[in-house]
Amino acid sequence: MKSIRVAVAAAAVGIALTACSSPVQAGAAAVVGNERISTSQLTTDAEAYKAALKRNNLDETALGVPITQYVLQRLADISAAKQFMASRNVQVTDKEIDAKLQDPGQYQNAEINLLALGVAPTYAREYARTAVGMAKLQQAAGQAGTEQLRKEFSAIKTTFNPRFGVVNPSPSQENPSLFIDAGRFGKAATQQAQQQQQQG
Repeated sequence: MKSIRVAVAAAAVGIALTACSSPVQAGAAAVVGNERISTSQLTTDAEAYKAALKRNNLDETALGVPITQYVLQRLADISAAKQFMASRNVQVTDKEIDAKLQDPGQYQNAEINLLALGVAPTYAREYARTAVGMAKLQQAAGQAGTEQLRKEFSAIKTTFNPRFGVVNPSPSQENPSLFIDAGRFGKAATQQAQQQQQQG
């Protein structure tokens, strides 16, 4: 079976979240637009995700990122998509949701496909609803309107709790983590600035 790490990186470099550094509400893991993701919800969903990995004999270290980060990113994506769909009055039927949940994807197994996308059983239907809804919006916009759609989507601001670290500005397959250590980020930025001065 293909490594889940590739799917993690693909998810990380999808529609980028606009992360702000302003304070978040007490007890919030993140605030997405007008919706709050509580730390208790994150803990519950991360545990459900971990249990689902274990049930499918999948090693969590294959993710390449901490489970909490991966789940938080997916919850934030779903929250932003829900709000965006509501603003566009996009409707998704239960039948469409069921069909999405049964999609075996590249792993030829529906549950493993969802896990590779960072989706725990606790919010699988919400994910499916937003995935179908966003696909409808992209199809309606066409290739010409995709960039505008992306701009409007990114206007939904996401603020993460700073205890997770600094948001990774350039997630990649090598470093798919949503957050990076604040100290390391600062040091790297300083070194880069010094290199640029030397080259100048």
